[in-house]
Amino acid sequence: MAEHVRNEDRRKRQQVLADFGEFALECQDLDTVLNEACRLVADVLGTGRAKILEIQNAGRCLFVRAGVGWNPDVVGHVRLPMSEHSSETFAIAQARPVISQDIRAEKRFEVPAFMKAAGVVALANAPIFLPGRKPYGLLQVDATEARDFTDEDTEFLRTYTILLGPVIDRLHKVRDLRASEDRFRLVVEGALDYAIFITDSEDRITDWLPGAASVFGWTPGEAVGQPSSILFTPEDRKAGEDAKEIETARREGSAPDVRWHLHKDGSRVFIEGSVTTLRDEGTQVCGFLKIGQNVTERRIADEALQESEARFRQFAEAASSVVWVRNAETLRFEYVSPAFERLYGIPSEQVLAGHDLKAWAKLILADDRGRVMDALRSVRSGEPIQHEFRIRRPNDGEERWISATDFPLVDAAGRVQRIGGIYSDITEEKRTGLRLETLVNELQHRSRNLLGVITSVANQTLSQGGSMADFEIRLGALGRAHGLLSQFGSDTVELGALVRLELAAHVSAAPPKVVVAGPTVHLTARQVQNFALALHELSTNAVKYGALKRDTGRLSVTWALTRDQRDRRRLLLNWIESGVPIQHATVTRRGYGRELIENALTYALRARTEYVLGEDGVRCQIELPLT
Repeated sequence: MAEHVRNEDRRKRQQVLADFGEFALECQDLDTVLNEACRLVADVLGTGRAKILEIQNAGRCLFVRAGVGWNPDVVGHVRLPMSEHSSETFAIAQARPVISQDIRAEKRFEVPAFMKAAGVVALANAPIFLPGRKPYGLLQVDATEARDFTDEDTEFLRTYTILLGPVIDRLHKVRDLRASEDRFRLVVEGALDYAIFITDSEDRITDWLPGAASVFGWTPGEAVGQPSSILFTPEDRKAGEDAKEIETARREGSAPDVRWHLHKDGSRVFIEGSVTTLRDEGTQVCGFLKIGQNVTERRIADEALQESEARFRQFAEAASSVVWVRNAETLRFEYVSPAFERLYGIPSEQVLAGHDLKAWAKLILADDRGRVMDALRSVRSGEPIQHEFRIRRPNDGEERWISATDFPLVDAAGRVQRIGGIYSDITEEKRTGLRLETLVNELQHRSRNLLGVITSVANQTLSQGGSMADFEIRLGALGRAHGLLSQFGSDTVELGALVRLELAAHVSAAPPKVVVAGPTVHLTARQVQNFALALHELSTNAVKYGALKRDTGRLSVTWALTRDQRDRRRLLLNWIESGVPIQHATVTRRGYGRELIENALTYALRARTEYVLGEDGVRCQIELPLT
């Protein structure tokens, strides 16, 4: 009879193992499988209670994951610390089932209080190991009365947990795979700016995911079965780029896919992606995975930026002014146009980013340097500035004036990231301005002098009984002198030109009896006015009474340069008339002309003069300092 009972128990336990195995194959939910495992074992061992405890928190606690016969506040809620003296820890450490027939007499370990409170008297702990002997937890069978668990009970539990471990491991992997697939699906379905699709070994589309439909416009029904070359532009297909891409991926495992592609509506989208070769277990190519991001807007923006930068460089490199860009924080140059070297006289490499800022600042004149740096700091705070400063070029030592326009360069948020500017060489404008200022001052000075001379000529002419005609003739001499000043375009006149002009005003052509000779000498405007009047008086007298009146007369006008005791230049001019019989030259002629030569030139020009009526004509010598 006892043998019959044992055989029946064995049959039931084998049936439980078979039923559990079949159930575990069909069910994919871990909690359902664990609860069914507890139900079956509690039923076959007749305890009515069983639970599975899962190791959690890196081995620091046990969680009651499943169970039958327990109150609702136990299963799914209770966590037990894995103390060194617990029955659970003891069983895991023993790596085999541990039986306690009566926990009241147990000396090997402690039993959790909630189990005592639930009336547990006897228990059997069977550790559960995953493949690789990794501890998962325990299967615990609880009895509310003393129970003598037999060796057959222990072996059954050990067999049961051996079967349970791989089931749990498989369901973990199914869960992880499902979670991974769910995450992948969410990513794939949510990444609508990523074109993701799969092709077969002949590069025909087999899987057309939502991102691909969003980027390229074709629905799965339209795309599946088509060659992926439908996405290539006509020019790329003509160049064989579609075939090259697949051959590269087939040969090297992957290939870049960065190019313009074709949308269903004929427009173009720029894709940055890659093609990855898919292989089967026999390493044969079974298809290709293609993933690419739609970066059309960024590509268009990049191309526009490149075009803008190219236009900027063309403008900057063609401009005669220096175009520059600085880092707003460090004030170091990041770009300078080719005109920099022409203006500053040093290579642009000496001031570009990474080089000492002082190399540029040292070129600025010390009096201007502080103002220039203050201007840059103002621009850095967002204020455009226009200013001028001076530099001294190291290659030729020349001082140059620069007109500067500095302005902030801001980002999309309005923050000053860089500052830019244009430097123009205004040295010639400055010099022209100075020349104009000097010219105006000289004109005012010359006008005052001319008015003074005219007044003096008028007074002398009228005081000596001269007529208005005489006055007008003398004004003509002054006019001729000022005409020469305008002709020379400066504030000096060449002496030879002045002498020849005055003589030409009195004789129709230069006769052979007139000699004019001397080196090139320039007289200032002040000297010209008085000297022209002296030459006029000498020429007029020569025409009326002297060498230019008679055919026998001769006239020599010569001059030379000398130096005084202090090595300063002086002009020595000799007016010599000859061939004039003394009886025809007895006129005293101490009129205005002689007064001008002997007195006015001495006063106005600090000249030394000598006027002599010789036996055959006039001899006049004029010596004056040159500036």
